[in-house]
Amino acid sequence: MSGTPGSRDATEAVDRTPSGRVDACIVGAGPAGALVADRLASAGHDVVILEAGPRFEPDSRLDRMERAIRPAHDSVWDMGGERDAYTSSGDRGYPLNKARVKGIGGSTLHWQGMVFRNHEADFERRTRDGVARDWPVDYADLQPYYAAAEAELGVAGAADNPFAPPREEPYPMPGFEPSYSDSLFAGACERLGVTMHSAPNARNSEGYDDRSACVGYGTCKPVCPSGAKYSADVHVRKAESEGARVIDRAPVQRLGTDSSGERVTAAVYATPDGEEYRQEARQFVLACGGVETPRLLLLSESARHPNGLANSSGLVGRGFMDHLFVGMGGELDRETRQNHVGFITSECHDFYDDPGKATEGTAGSVPSSDADLGPIKLEFLNYAGPSPVEMACGGNEWGDDLLETLRGAYGDHIGMGGLVGQLPREENRVTLDRSTTDDHGNPVPDIQWSLDARTRRTIERANEIQRAILTELGVDIGWTVGPDNTGPAFHHMGTTRMGTDPAESVVDSRLRTHDVANLSISGSSVFVTSGALNPTLTIAALALKCADGVAESL
Repeated sequence: MSGTPGSRDATEAVDRTPSGRVDACIVGAGPAGALVADRLASAGHDVVILEAGPRFEPDSRLDRMERAIRPAHDSVWDMGGERDAYTSSGDRGYPLNKARVKGIGGSTLHWQGMVFRNHEADFERRTRDGVARDWPVDYADLQPYYAAAEAELGVAGAADNPFAPPREEPYPMPGFEPSYSDSLFAGACERLGVTMHSAPNARNSEGYDDRSACVGYGTCKPVCPSGAKYSADVHVRKAESEGARVIDRAPVQRLGTDSSGERVTAAVYATPDGEEYRQEARQFVLACGGVETPRLLLLSESARHPNGLANSSGLVGRGFMDHLFVGMGGELDRETRQNHVGFITSECHDFYDDPGKATEGTAGSVPSSDADLGPIKLEFLNYAGPSPVEMACGGNEWGDDLLETLRGAYGDHIGMGGLVGQLPREENRVTLDRSTTDDHGNPVPDIQWSLDARTRRTIERANEIQRAILTELGVDIGWTVGPDNTGPAFHHMGTTRMGTDPAESVVDSRLRTHDVANLSISGSSVFVTSGALNPTLTIAALALKCADGVAESL
């Protein structure tokens, strides 16, 4: 096979002509699209998935792991170039391609794998805090979908988080044991009165769903060679086994509507041979992420929809949110066993619903704050120092000199991370840059992104808590992330938000667009607020809810 190793070559003889009119056409083969497709196909519906990127072969993952651990490697998942061009004209540059994947499986091919149910307060920010808007669904509405999503993805966890929302069922698999470095944090947190608990992970702690238990490669982000960590290609294959058809390397250029503009008639997609086709369907689902979904709607402008499809509110692309990374770390005068575990095993939601709270312990405390703050999620990092493989590959030393350097720089680093959420602001948005085009001549997405004062205060508060814990642990603090040097967690949310009022939202509580009767949107773009928790489990729960809504219309 020629072309990029491990992905199907564009010149390969693959039939990418459209199927006849099907029940459902799904745009995007990440977790949202894959779960919708699997649920519809398993119910007997005719389904076609159109995916812009390639199908990555599973046996290429070892090679991709090697690319990941070597310095100055190319993109592990082949992102970049004219196909993936974008601009960022906001106050802060947004590195869009740093952590997204176009291909079967989407960004779950390289995600961290942490999965949480949103807290009850996350759905009621207006009611509880007087900010943003409440969601048109609450935790009780999504609770059965959360349980189903955990079973579909395969989640290992323990019900030891006293701040988590209520649940009626155990996790599908037992949780992972805390890492060695977690045990170091535990004493300091106990002395400060800070609560640690386990972190649920979408990776197998035992054999599950015909996939092996985690074997400890330690390169979970950006690639899991064993397949123990969930990726959405799992459900793409399940959908195919139920009769769904997947067309890869088929970027959708626009959606066409009937003369009334009230129904989508076809998804117009391009193929590697330069042809354009129309896939017709009774129902359409956009599931191509918080950036590409609004971009496609804006590209689908017409006489009936001059500002873009499903955009009578003017909110398509607006309200872009991400989670901001906060962190701190340094060196400890004892062994920390850094990099022995490639994922996070313990967290702290103690400051999530009450970020300004004080703690009191036997040795000290975290002081209170009366500032207006958002939720804070704290993480205890297992890999806060340099990787010895990367140090060896990137250095110019050999033999005893290299060994001495590695011994001096490795083994005593430790750190904390965390996430802080943004509120939706209309000036944070995804729009079209008509001065720059992709490989098909379409305007590229432009990310306009900035931080507001409330987010900045919350980042400062998170750093304050991290400093208290690390100081109690005895860490010689050497680095800090936030607020000036913070960056995104690459959780693209809010650009087609849900709501009950068509003037203030893009989709309703069933995830159907207000303006177009047979068009639904699945993914984090429908989030009303961001919270501070990794969004994939909520994406999955909403995907299952979306699939049920589409099925009711077929």
